[in-house]
Amino acid sequence: MITAPSGCGKGTLRRRLLASDPDIVFCPSVTTRPPRPGEQDGVDYFFLSREEFVSMRDRQELIEWASVYGNLYGTPGKPIEEALSRGLDVILEKDVQGARTLRSVYPEGVFIFVLPPSREELRKRILGRGTETEEERRLRLDCAEMEMSDLSAYDYVIINSDIDRATERLSAIVAGERARSKRRTAHGG
Repeated sequence: MITAPSGCGKGTLRRRLLASDPDIVFCPSVTTRPPRPGEQDGVDYFFLSREEFVSMRDRQELIEWASVYGNLYGTPGKPIEEALSRGLDVILEKDVQGARTLRSVYPEGVFIFVLPPSREELRKRILGRGTETEEERRLRLDCAEMEMSDLSAYDYVIINSDIDRATERLSAIVAGERARSKRRTAHGG
C-alpha cells in the first residue's frame, strides 16, 4: 500500500511499478470526486455519484471508507480478494486514514509512505497542479503536515526527490518483500 500527501507522486510511482511488473495489480478506490485531467474511470479510480457510493457502502462492499476534502473515498474488497486468491500482489493508494483501517484488515500488508524532498517542494507541487481551489490547496497542505507526522506506522519510507530513483526503491521493496522467507512460506513460493 502506498500512502502520501497530495502531490508527492504516489500515482506516478504506482503507474511505473505496474508497467514494470505484471504480477502486481492495482485495485482502484471508489470516489465521489470528479476526475482530474488525465484520470480515467476504472483505471485511476471508479468515479461514482454520491448515491452509488452510499449504496456500495450500505451493501458492505467497501472494506473501508472515509470523507476526505468533502468527497467520499472507499476501498472495494472483492477485487482485492480476487487478485490475492490468484496469487497476485495488490497495490493500493490510500490516505493515512484509509491505510490505518486497512492495516487492521490486512496486517500482513506492506505499508509504504512517500515523502516529498521538502515541505517547500510539496507546496510547489500542489500549487503547480492547478486542479484545486485556493482553499482546497490550503487544506491539502495542512493535512500533509498531519499525515507526515506518523511515519512510524509504516514499514518503509521513500523520499521522492527523483522519480526514477523513487521507482527503483519501490521496486526494490517489492522484490525484497517477495523474497522474505515468511512470505514465501505463506504463499507456497
